[in-house]
Amino acid sequence: MRAIQRSSQQGVMLIEALLAILLFSTGILAMIAMQGLAISYAADAKYRSDASFLANELVGQIWVDRAKIDDYKYPGGAAPALGDWITKLDRALPGTAANPPVIAIDSATGTVDITIRWQAPSADSARNYRAIAIVTNP
Repeated sequence: MRAIQRSSQQGVMLIEALLAILLFSTGILAMIAMQGLAISYAADAKYRSDASFLANELVGQIWVDRAKIDDYKYPGGAAPALGDWITKLDRALPGTAANPPVIAIDSATGTVDITIRWQAPSADSARNYRAIAIVTNP
């Protein structure tokens, strides 16, 4: 009777070890997936921060040169600072050549509407940032 009980217990420790390895591997894979998402979200946050900074920089430039506010419309603007800003935008954000910014200006009210679009290499669609400011004479 003792021999029968002992033979029915063989292999239980191996099954327990395999289950422990399976659970450990699943946990490690989940941590790797979370790390990948964290990196993706951090990159997206950086792009949004850069877009915000660049939009505010352009609004500041328009404030300085508000006498020629209509020259900052894009596409079609003729302000020299606008060309430099577009170059800076192309260097800072990915995919801006395929998704150019739009700068709409209502010179009667001084409203400046800046929409910056970009597309990260791993993104399915373009993201955008929109800033609206009112630039008036003091």
